[in-house]
Amino acid sequence: MVVSRAEPSQARAILRLAVPAFLALVAEPLFLLADTAIVGHLGTAQLAGLGVASATLITAANIFVFLAYGTTSIVARQVGAGSERGALEAGIDGTWLAIGLGAVTAAVVALAAEPLCRVFGASDAAIGYAVTYLRISALGIPAMLVALAANGVLRGLQDTRTPLVASIAGFGSNVVLNLVFVYGFGWGIAGSAWGTVIAQTGMATGLVVVLVAHARRAGASLHPHPGRVLAAGLTGIPLLVRTLALRAILLVTTWVAAGLGDVPLAAHQVAMTVWSFLAFALDALAIAAQALTGKALGAGDVEGARAATGLMVRWGVWGGAALGVLVLVAHTLLPGLFTGDEAVRAALAAALVVVAVGQPLAGYVFVVDGVLIGAGDGAWLAKAMAATLVLYLPLVLAVHAAGDRLLSRGAPAALAVLWLAFTAFMAIRAVFFWRRIRGDRWAVAGATR
Repeated sequence: MVVSRAEPSQARAILRLAVPAFLALVAEPLFLLADTAIVGHLGTAQLAGLGVASATLITAANIFVFLAYGTTSIVARQVGAGSERGALEAGIDGTWLAIGLGAVTAAVVALAAEPLCRVFGASDAAIGYAVTYLRISALGIPAMLVALAANGVLRGLQDTRTPLVASIAGFGSNVVLNLVFVYGFGWGIAGSAWGTVIAQTGMATGLVVVLVAHARRAGASLHPHPGRVLAAGLTGIPLLVRTLALRAILLVTTWVAAGLGDVPLAAHQVAMTVWSFLAFALDALAIAAQALTGKALGAGDVEGARAATGLMVRWGVWGGAALGVLVLVAHTLLPGLFTGDEAVRAALAAALVVVAVGQPLAGYVFVVDGVLIGAGDGAWLAKAMAATLVLYLPLVLAVHAAGDRLLSRGAPAALAVLWLAFTAFMAIRAVFFWRRIRGDRWAVAGATR
């Protein structure tokens, strides 16, 4: 990869976007960690059920993450080309698309909650809690997708501060509502779901109000344009394929954990929550990469995009290393925050060691992923993730086949092996990214790719 030297102004631009994005992204998993701890103290079956329901719910919402990522790229390119009105109208189209997709997805998830949860093969007790949580939480899916789209627009406009305010308000209220509903009203896991739905709806509403204000100032139309909305959907198909392959990887990993029993599944749920927290933290640079890469390429500044990429990759690797050290130091302390079950604590501690070791690799992967999304390189990302899925499946299915032998050595050993396989997935992904970023085909200049 040819790397130009980054200018100090580029470093400042990265920090201006990345710091608020970091705080916003960290806010979400921090509050999710709190939710997990609240439910975890209800019991192991409830925590395992939350793991199944969360995997299903996050999959249902995050397959449409192109509403944020693709919108950021399109809006940023328009901003780079000097067309704020065009940027906002593209963003409005994406928001209308989010409303339609959210309504359909919510109905499907609510109606099919039980069969979706049973796919994981968890115990009947865990499935009962999972179905309860998922049916209620499905009501918040439209708000989740609208928030994704609105955040994408604002990031494309080089504004990561408003999403920060929305995240703190939304997820802060989520924790308060969870405590009140779960323990104050005694609603159990259903209370956690209702708290999340209410908080998500409030956050999405606030973001839409801000977006509408931007559109009115720029003279952009707020009405849906069917042709442009359809075009926005078609543009997002490659990122949808990429995300489906990624979610398949995460789901099959949870399925393998469920096959190991409730204790490994409960520990895996918390380990995945911690991993997601670290991913969100590192994703701050990826968000900056999306916005800055799109803007630079929209303005025709290919060398500027390359220079910023080199700097952000270095920051990503070092940031991952720092986070990994922190997790390694705290790997025996963190489990006690989430569960009183000694068996779950031991399995979680083993998994967290593997999570810590893989963080420098994760830092590299997330930054380059952000660069390529910002560049609008969706078609290549889709093919690369599909290939990664094909290469990962034999590894994770081998863990499933060896389940009984691994469990004979104890739940900690079994879960550590599963997380080693998951880290191998990240390594495969890193190799693909390294080969792509070395070349020039991703760096296409202009208002559209």
